[in-house]
Amino acid sequence: MTAPPPRDGERDPSARVYAPDFLTELFRNPLDPGYGDAAARRAVGPVSRVRAVLGRPVSLVVLLVIGFLFAVAYRETMAEEPSRATARAGLIAEIKQREAETDRLTERAERLREEVGRQRDAALSGSQASRLRNLEAGTGVGRVRGDGVVVRLTDAPRDKDAVTGEEAGPSQVLYSDLQKVANALWAAGAEAVAVNGQRLTATTTIRQAGEAILVDYRPVTSPYEVQAIGPGSMRDRFDDSRAAELMRYLARTAGLSFAVKEVDDLTLPAAPEPQLRYAEPPASPSPRPSGSGVAGSSSPGPSGSGSPSPSGGGR
Repeated sequence: MTAPPPRDGERDPSARVYAPDFLTELFRNPLDPGYGDAAARRAVGPVSRVRAVLGRPVSLVVLLVIGFLFAVAYRETMAEEPSRATARAGLIAEIKQREAETDRLTERAERLREEVGRQRDAALSGSQASRLRNLEAGTGVGRVRGDGVVVRLTDAPRDKDAVTGEEAGPSQVLYSDLQKVANALWAAGAEAVAVNGQRLTATTTIRQAGEAILVDYRPVTSPYEVQAIGPGSMRDRFDDSRAAELMRYLARTAGLSFAVKEVDDLTLPAAPEPQLRYAEPPASPSPRPSGSGVAGSSSPGPSGSGSPSPSGGGR
């Protein structure tokens, strides 16, 4: 049986040319054709003296041009370094000045708040003033005192790399670590929590911006102290939590510093006054009886609970 003849416009299958496989050709002829041509030219005859004499100055000029470009680039870099250092120092000084100004304004606001509180207590009856103070303490807008627990977290020491000279510490405290510790303290029965003097409320966020950790949009740095006021069993309940277990593991493996201690007569500052977004007048203009309201107070919810996942991806 014979194959049918090819139709018009079709090539004969028997006339197909198969190209060699790339890897097969590479192993068969590993030498680049250019090297083979150069070797063939040298075998025919040596390089002419004219080409050798002309090639040396060209190579020298190329090297001089490259060296000149490197020298110009280095000079420009070194010339701009003082201006960059000056700008960096100016920014650091401005940041410290603004932080000091913010601290002064915060202290003044605290004094004015205390004065307003005294005037308010004088205007209200004793039961109403007491209930209002309890609500302020529970929501975080009032300063509180009591026995509690202090959890201290510190970044691992940063060692400089022997090759690059850059700091390459094994690990540092993440914002998610502070979230876990604060949430574990709330779960252990804490009635008030603060991070480096920043009081946590139901609307407080713990986030990270670059390498800085922000608590209620204010930066905090290592060492981090999470202070909590609560019952006497809070220390034991926190030690049994998963957050404490994780921090102990990181202290053993990553070099972080983790310590928990009980403190007597701990004072936590008040959080900034919340911004009033909307309000409605009461149904009746007459004052309500002192006992008709909802008594007691509730602790703020977990900090930063809206975070979808912890940063770093490994904790």
